[in-house]
Amino acid sequence: MNLVLLGPPGSGKGTLAKLLSSELKIPHISTGDILREETKLGTCLGKKVKPFMEKGELVPDQIILEVMKERIRKPDGQKGFLLDGFPRTIPQALGIDEMLKESTKSIDWVLKLDVSEDRVLKRLGGRWICSGCGAFFNLYTKPPQKELTCDFCGSKLYQRPDDAPEVILNRLKVYKEETLPIEEYYSKQGKLRKVNGELDPDSILKNVLNILQLKNK
Repeated sequence: MNLVLLGPPGSGKGTLAKLLSSELKIPHISTGDILREETKLGTCLGKKVKPFMEKGELVPDQIILEVMKERIRKPDGQKGFLLDGFPRTIPQALGIDEMLKESTKSIDWVLKLDVSEDRVLKRLGGRWICSGCGAFFNLYTKPPQKELTCDFCGSKLYQRPDDAPEVILNRLKVYKEETLPIEEYYSKQGKLRKVNGELDPDSILKNVLNILQLKNK
């Protein structure tokens, strides 16, 4: 089964993707994870995309398409995959549809996580990460016992550049302008289903699995 997860930054796509990936035994492919790793390693690709990511802007379609086409063609994606954060624009959606068509495949189901802007700002704006062990904290929902210090290893916490409040607001603006048309694109194909993204992860997973079961009947 080939799935796409849609939703604004901070809607919980990554959390749901990991749960679904484990449940369905298909790889979770996150453009954000791939690009952040490339940026961290300082690769040629990382240097290309870093300026866009730091400003909360979308990476150019051609670069993203090349990265995702290469990833999807790997052996672990031949029986299905779960795309998280891709496609984000109409050209990206058209590009991946054309690529899949070459191997008589297609996107089966598109799941949109609905989350309010206020919830997004609290989830992302409050998110801090341990520089030592990588543990996540949230100043609103899961604050550290000592200010900006990890409860587990005592290392300092840091905030990713793309989680800064001004960047989050720009990411939301970009999402509305560039990504919302994707919903209409997949809705016209009868593949879009909306899910309440403000529930707890287990409830969201249960609702999604019910949708997928209906698809297979």
